[in-house]
Parts: sequence; structure tokens; C-alpha cells
Amino acid sequence: MAVSSSPQVQGTGGSSAVSKCSAAEWGYTRDRFLRLLVGRRRRRRAPLVHRGYYIRTRAVDHCVQDFLHKTQSHPRTQIVSLGAGFDSLYFRLKDMGLLHHTVVCEVDFPVVASQKAALIKGTEELSALVGDTGGEALGAIAFSGKDYKLLGVDLSELSELEKALEEAGMDNEIPTLFLAEVVLTYLENSRSDALVQWAAEHFSQGCFLLYEQVHPADPFGRVMQQHFSQLSSPLHSLVQYPDCQAQQRRFLEKGWTECSVMDMNEFFSCCIPEDEQQRVQVLEPFDEYEEWHLKCSHYFVLTASKGMEPPWTPLSSSMTAPDGAGPVRRTGSITAAACAAPSGTLGLRRYGHRSVLLKPNMILTTGGFGEQDGQHCRLRSFHVLVKQAGHWKGSCLKKENMDGRWGARLYHTLSCLSDSLAVVVGGRTSPSSAGLGMLWLKFPETCSTSDPGDITVELVSLQPAAAPAALRWRHSTTEVTFKGENYLFLYGGRSAEEPVLGDWCFLHTPDLSCTVIPVEGAVPEHRHSHSACRWEGGVLIAGGLGAAEQPLGSVLFLRKHEDGFQWQTVETRPPLIPRYSHTAHVHDGKLLLVGGVWLYSSCVPGITIIDLETGLCSDYTINMEHLEWPLMLHNHSSVFLHDEKELLLIGGGGNCFSFGTHLNPEPVSLSLSSILTSH
Repeated sequence: MAVSSSPQVQGTGGSSAVSKCSAAEWGYTRDRFLRLLVGRRRRRRAPLVHRGYYIRTRAVDHCVQDFLHKTQSHPRTQIVSLGAGFDSLYFRLKDMGLLHHTVVCEVDFPVVASQKAALIKGTEELSALVGDTGGEALGAIAFSGKDYKLLGVDLSELSELEKALEEAGMDNEIPTLFLAEVVLTYLENSRSDALVQWAAEHFSQGCFLLYEQVHPADPFGRVMQQHFSQLSSPLHSLVQYPDCQAQQRRFLEKGWTECSVMDMNEFFSCCIPEDEQQRVQVLEPFDEYEEWHLKCSHYFVLTASKGMEPPWTPLSSSMTAPDGAGPVRRTGSITAAACAAPSGTLGLRRYGHRSVLLKPNMILTTGGFGEQDGQHCRLRSFHVLVKQAGHWKGSCLKKENMDGRWGARLYHTLSCLSDSLAVVVGGRTSPSSAGLGMLWLKFPETCSTSDPGDITVELVSLQPAAAPAALRWRHSTTEVTFKGENYLFLYGGRSAEEPVLGDWCFLHTPDLSCTVIPVEGAVPEHRHSHSACRWEGGVLIAGGLGAAEQPLGSVLFLRKHEDGFQWQTVETRPPLIPRYSHTAHVHDGKLLLVGGVWLYSSCVPGITIIDLETGLCSDYTINMEHLEWPLMLHNHSSVFLHDEKELLLIGGGGNCFSFGTHLNPEPVSLSLSSILTSH
């Protein structure tokens, strides 16, 4: 039996139809036929999955409808959908009146084709639309209508596919579009390559539309591959064709004369109108931006053609992709190492949390989403790491006066004001909830670090006049001093009502009341998931996600002067690659940006060092070969140990589309002494 005919591979089409159906029911797409084809298998999917299948459907529809439009002067055209499963494409095109002279031929495993044929025959709305001829199945033909053919063929058997298409009356001399949505990758490369080449050689006016995965080697790609392998449906194409450029070369070398390719971040930005982008972005409460952009960077749409006049190029666009599409300028690499003897660090498997240095050898971590008692949930536990004899030892803290005050929050801020006092500002439970308020975290004045498990923390609720300003998340708070008084500069973020905020507030630290301090200069673009660091009495703001859900590449400095503060732009050279969901630190006049998410790049963000005097920007990759697990550097926290010039990465990860949740299992250490000395 061919690899592609396993029951697990056969089941992928049904699963994707269920996801597409859920997206349609929640208003992402218009499709009244999927519910008929899915039937009792209907399930409510998560917002992230809805977005993922929305962009997949939009990409396919964009290209298919472009093919029909460009070939409307031809008396006859054909669409051959490979591995069609329970997709509704034919019925939607027919209902829209777009199949004036086009025959749609769907191909899938014989058992799948038989099931779909029976479903069409038994559903009045479907059979009426297709025009059931009433004929019995014949050979590979499971269903035959005037402009619709359904064939039961294993795609790995090319000779059988060719024979079945001939029996169905497919004409290799007229414009023909082959469509393959996450299908060829399940075939062994020799078989999928043969199919790609056969289609180019046997159809004089051929077009090909491919939607598949890329980038198997980065952390998200490793989780993605592991998921499909566990389903016994491995993705064969990724090793030989790991990126968009390799896929493009593949088609050009197999006989296609024109070939264009976009990943789905680029397609969303360039091929979907802004008003449609905005419509989709507000359909559901949503706060998984990192996973959305990572999913889109790991899928592509490719179109190829030959013999078409004019050439078929549906992915050309007058719009330009956002900044950051250029190659990454690698200055060097830094080797990541799991922390030595990470005792008691199980509680650090979390993301959306915060970590601060309480003492030179003590790190406090609060909140986030992670693993507790074998379950994934929002975490109420506080965690402390203590360094003893060169090793980090961890434990969960004992908490007093909880009484529901904590709220199991994510995406809050945590600021250490002294050895015994820290303040938590904002955060959320669910994306649809109002932001949470402020809390004091009080520690004993003289807490021993010999046994972290004996350390207690007292939570004290705060209801200052500035409390409404704290009802946000994905914001920043930075300590500043003005006229001898200490403040927290609260900036940006988002709330249940506003997807992105650009306001700010100075919180007077004795009581966290809001104080008006003059701020001059052009108001920066609204943002959340940015970084903020104290420097020269002011605040450095870097990156973030803007109102259009696009990463920002600006570095801003809130400079202090006698009468207040002033916004200034820090020019970097070369320009900073836009990113968000990173962390940042300042050391000796250098801004360090750690991890995050960026778009249109062949690698994930590592460490970027910006010389704040010259603006020189240097990118370093993180060498993860000594780690036995994927290191995801978004939604993480980091602590910089200045004396050792060591960076400690804590937690991180997220919900990797429909592939499962990944949590970095251990803290990771990066020694930056060599690169900081060289700058």
C-alpha cells in the first residue's frame, strides 16, 4: 500500500472540512455547503484555527477565481482538485455562477470519493445543484454530472490517475487548473515530483495551485512536523523543499515556465483589501498574534503555469509587503545552553508570564499560561529561582492573602521597586475580559535564599485613582525618576475594548496615583507587545505590534529634560527588522532585543544589539543544537545578569495552531560576554 493511502492521511481532508465549516459558521467565509458536507462531524474550532482556515480559503479562492476570470474567453476550461476530500469548492463556484464553461473534477481515495458521492446523492440541495445524472458509479468514477466529476484514485498511482482522468473526459488541450491543498506533501517526493512534471508535460495550457507547509527546521516547524508524524501522516516534501524558493525551483525544473509564491503573511498583507482585513480581525476576541503570524509564515501558496497566453500570475500585486522582507544580516551566533541542574524549574513551563530580578541571585516569575498538575491552564503559582553555588534552584512560593486577588493573569507587568516590594500592573484572564488591576507583592525584609520553598509573598490589592489606566495587557511599565520622585511609566498595550493603545500614564510609586508630567514630540504609533527599558533617566521603546496587526521596526526614546519628557526617534543602521513579543535590556549603552516574532524571514529572531550612540544594529542567531527540544522565543521572559554578562531565558512558547501547545521545558542560559565586549 502506498504511504499516501494510510487511514490517517485519508482523515486529514475530513478534519480540514470541519475546520472550514466552523470558520464559515463564525462569519470568516461565506459557505452554506460545508455544513451539508460535514454533517454530524461539525465542531467549534478556536479563533486561531478559524483565522488559519480563513487565509487558506481566501488564497485558494483568490487564485481559482482569477483562473476562471482570465480564461473566460475560452469555450471550455477544467479544474482538477487533487485530494479534494469533503471540500465545497465546486458547489460554491456553481452557486456563484462562475462555471459557465468549466468542468470541475475532484480526485480522492476511493473510499472518500464513495462517501462523498453518497452524501451528494442523499442531500437534495447538493444533488440539485450538481444535476445528478442518476448513473451508477463506473470504474474510478464515483459520481458524474454535467460539469462535475468525482474520481476515486490514489494519487500516488500516477498511471491510474491518468487513466481515470481520460475516462472522465478530461481534455489535455484546454486550459486546466490543478489544485492541491496540503496534498502532495503526504506523497513520497518521487511520486509528488512525478505528478508535478506529468501535469506540465501532458496539459498544453496548464496551471497549478499549491498550498502547503514550509520551514521545518525552526522551533514552530519542528512542533508542526512532530504533530503530523504522531498522526502517522509525515510531511515528506519539507526536507527537499524547505522554503518557498525551493518550491519555486521545483516547479520551474519540472516543466512549468511561470511560477510565483507567497507565504501567508505576505498574501494577507498584499492580496486582501484593508477593509476585509479589519473585518476579520474583529470577528472574535483574539489574542494569539504570535501564533497567527507563525502559522502564516509556515504555509505558502504557489501558482505555476505553462502554455498560457498571457501568463497566469494571480499572485502579482501592486501592493508592497510590509517592511522586514529583506534577508537577515547575521553578525554571528550565540550558543544556547540549558541551565545547569535546573532543580525545581518544572513550574517555569509557561508563557505570557513575567520575571524580574529581586536580588542579585533571586528571580521572581509570576502568572502566565502553563502546566500545573498535568493540566494546561492559567497559572496562579508564583515561582522563585535562587542561584546557589553556580546552580539555579527553583520552587513555587507560598502566598498569603490571595482571596482571588491574583486572578490567574497573563500579559501583565512586574516591576521590582526594592528587595522586598514589587508591583503588578494589568494583565488579563481571557481576551474578552476586562483587564485586571494593580497588586503589591510584599516579601519579608530579610528573606533567606537557602530554601526558596520557605519564601512567602503577601498580595495587597490596590485601588488608586489611576486604577482604570491599568485595565490593559501587553503593555509596559518602566521606572523613571523626575524631580527626585519615582514613577512607573505605563505605556501602550491593549484592552477588551481597544485592540491597540497608544496612551501613557506616570504612576507615582508611593501610591501609584497618576501624575501629569508634560511630554513633548510627535505621538508614537499605537502598539502593544513592545519592549521598554530604562536608560539615562528616560525610556527606550522598541518594536511592538501596530494597529494593522503588523510588527513595528521603530526604536523610540522618551528623553527626560528639566520640564518633562520628549519623544525622540532612535535611527538604526541598517534599519531594525520589525518585531514584537520580544524582551529587552540595556547594558553599557547598548540595547539588547531578545527573541520575538518577525515576518518574511528565513530564520527566527535571536539577539539584536543596537549601539545607542552610533545606531549600529547587529543581529545574532541563537544556536540551539545543544538543546533537545525546540526553543520558542516569544511570550517568554528574560533576565540579564550584568556582572556575568549572562542572559537567562525563562519560559516561552504558545499554542502552535492546531498542532498542540509547546512550552519551553527549562530555562536557557546565553553567555553574551564575547559579543558585548566586541561592540
